[in-house]
This record gives sequence, C-alpha cells and structure tokens, in this order.
Amino acid sequence: MTDMRPVGYVIGLLVAILGATMMLPMLADLIEGRGEWHVFLESGIITILTGVVLSISCSNGVGEGLTIRQTFLLTTGVWVALPFFGAIPFLIGETELRFVDAYFEAMSGLTTTGSTVISGLDDLPQGLLLWRGLLQWLGGIGIIVVAMVFLPELRVGGMQIFRSEGFETMGKILPRAQEIAGQISLIYVFLTFVCALVYAGLGMSFFDAVVHAMTTIATGGFANYDSSFAQFSGPTEYAAAVFMILAALPFVRYVQFANGNTNSLWQDSQIKTFLATILVLVAVMAVFLISVFPHHWEQAFRESLFNITSIISGTGYASVDYMTWGSFPVMLFFLIGLIGGCAGSTACSIKIFRYQLLFASIKTQIRRIRSPHGVFTPQYGGRTIGTDVLTSVMSFFMFFVLSLGVLAWALALTGLDFITSVSGAATALANVGPGLGGQIGPSGNFAGLNDTAKWLLSIGMLVGRLELLAVYALFTVQFWRN
Repeated sequence: MTDMRPVGYVIGLLVAILGATMMLPMLADLIEGRGEWHVFLESGIITILTGVVLSISCSNGVGEGLTIRQTFLLTTGVWVALPFFGAIPFLIGETELRFVDAYFEAMSGLTTTGSTVISGLDDLPQGLLLWRGLLQWLGGIGIIVVAMVFLPELRVGGMQIFRSEGFETMGKILPRAQEIAGQISLIYVFLTFVCALVYAGLGMSFFDAVVHAMTTIATGGFANYDSSFAQFSGPTEYAAAVFMILAALPFVRYVQFANGNTNSLWQDSQIKTFLATILVLVAVMAVFLISVFPHHWEQAFRESLFNITSIISGTGYASVDYMTWGSFPVMLFFLIGLIGGCAGSTACSIKIFRYQLLFASIKTQIRRIRSPHGVFTPQYGGRTIGTDVLTSVMSFFMFFVLSLGVLAWALALTGLDFITSVSGAATALANVGPGLGGQIGPSGNFAGLNDTAKWLLSIGMLVGRLELLAVYALFTVQFWRN
C-alpha cells in the first residue's frame, strides 16, 4: 500500500506557504483603506493552520525521497488542493462568489489559464486583484519546477528528453527539486522585477505594473480591468509582447546563460522554431488586417504581435476583440492556441518541442518509404530520439485530441452551443484563457456558464496543465498495483 505521508507532508508545506502569501494582499488592502484587509487575515490563518497541521501529522513518514507513485500523487494532489484554499478570499471577500465560481477562479489562476468568472474588475479591492496576480505568479514558477523536475522523471508526454537538459534530476527528487527551484526562482523574480519597471516607466500605476508583471511572466493573463489589456496601448503592448516571449522560453536556458554558457539561448532549436513561428504568424495577420481593414501598418503589426504572442504563449491577454476581425483570424487564433511555447517555461498547451518531434518522426518515415533499405533515425537537437520518447509524444497527441473531443462533448451535453463547447474545451486543456464566441470570447467571461460546465472546465485546466498523462495515470489499475 502506498505511504501517503510524504505526499501529505509536502502538500501541507505548500498550503502553509500559500497562506503566508495572503499577507501581501492584506497589506495592499490596508494601504488602500477599504476595510477588506480582514478577508486575507482570516483566509491566511485558516490556510496556514491547515497546512501546518497536515505537514506535522505526516512528518514522521518523510524518508529519503519520493517513489514514482508518490510523485504522481504529489504532482496532481498539489494542483487539486491549492485552488481549494486559494478560493477562500473569493468566497468571503467582496466578490462573495459561490464555491464553484471561487474554485474555478483559483484553478484558473494557479494553472495560469486566465479564464475568469468575475465581472467589475475595475472596482474590486486591490487585495483581491493582487491575489489573482499572486495565484498566477505562484502557479507559473510551480509549473516550471514540475516541468523540469517531475515530468521528465515520470516520462510524461516526451518530457524525458529533457532529463539531462542542464540538470541531472535522477535520484532523490525532492532535494534536487529544491536546488533547481532556487536557481530558476532567481531568474523568475528578476524577469518579473524588470517587467514591472518597464510597465511603470511606460505609464502604468505602480500597482498595475506589479500585478500585470506577475501575470505576464506567469503567462497567465489575469488583468485588473474588464477590458483586459485594452486599457493600455502603444509601447506597452510591445513591452508586454517581449516579456510574454521571454516567459515562454525554457528557463533552464536562462540559468545556463547566467552560469556562463552564453550560447545556450541562441543554439536551442526549440527557441528558434518558436520565434520563427511567431514571426510568420504576425506577418500573415498584419498583412490580412492591412488588406481587409483600414489599419495603419503600425497598428496592424502591433495588434497582431500582441494578440498572437498572447495566445500562442497561453497568456490570454486581449488588446482588441479579435472576434470582429472575421472568420480567418478567429480560426487562426483557435489553432495557434494549440501550439504553445517552449518546454520548461511558464507557457502552456502542446508545446513546440512535441511538434518538432512529430515532424522529425514523419520526415524519417517518409525517407524510409522512399528508401526501404536505408537506415534512418529521427533526431532532435542533434541527438537520436529514443523509441520511448516518440511513443510518449504520440500518446500525448492522441490523448490530447481524445480529451478535447470528450470534454467538448460533455460541455455540449450541459447545453452549451458548438463554438462555446469546442473553444471552451480547447482553452481549458491548453490553458489559454479566452475562448471563442460572444460568451467566453475575448470580450466576455465564463460567469454565465452553468455549474456543471465550470466543474468540467476546472478539471480540464488541471489535466491540461499537468500534461494529461500525469493525471490519467492515477486512474489505471496498473498504477495502484504493488
């Protein structure tokens, strides 16, 4: 039988840490003077006490490290438990959300999806706005550690190809996770700090600059206004696009760069492919806008760059309602949301490297057909791709498409229309944020959906953020066999 104490111990620690971070929005509310500070004091006390009690009660079971089974359980358990406590301020704060809405908002924050059920953001207390930003910021750094430490160990979705990519993560998982997290965290904080300075220098208020810097670097997309990023225009859109791109690059490359390996960023084929993809998409969209609408070339380029970067990175900001651009841009935005950024970044969705591996496999198969007696092996980054990696990647693609179909079908059964069901399923699994259509598109939100749909989308956000297979493995008979 699996010993759950090490899992409970780590979850308890993380819950307590989450509770401690609630003191920051409490201070923001005290400074603003709207009398909402007690919301986070009460929420923090509840969360910290629960986390401490759980951690202490499980501390006698902490050993040298985690087994693979315990790691699977921990990876999923953390993302189930933390939104539960992250939802408390939405329950008892000014929003007074029902539990399903509060949990949806917290799950969307921690998975850095960016879908929201809250209207009237412009008038919310600063504490709640900061809390939304903190949830995404914490979720962003959390998913980097999961992607660089846990998923390669678990051989999920081809992530094992990064097991030796800058770090040797074999062996004792938790101690190594702490070492890696420490190095990545410094880079993460530095990028957030610089982003906030740039935003403030371009005219944002100090508070807006801090919150939007957190949600930009986390590629989360929670904004302080119902109009999302349309509140800011011009140079700020360019700055946001740059930082969204930086956040969508592998953070391990930044660590290597900081340690003296200056070629690590420029020689990564994943980075080059990601940047080239953005460049082509922006060029196509800008030409389309100039041809169809009376857009000045600079406006067309800026709006294309910002919104395409936002969707492909999974950030989910919107500076315009691109639903009004016509069917071609809408379909393009739907498709690029299924691409994603680089592995080991805060970006989400399928990820560039999986498409690279898929195309490498297809190219090799075509060569084998043309030359039956030749010996061809698919390669990635100059290295031969193992059969286990290709199998894992193919399984990921199959499960992603299957999950998308099942989730869209389930949403349709709740009474949602076709566009809302399909785009809602896609935006949840890909953790993009806005869907398509008038209800959940860039100018709407998810508040009007029925409760069943919200629970289904919350599950979809969790499954998508943890690369599907890490969650699905828990529901197999083989997983629970000794």
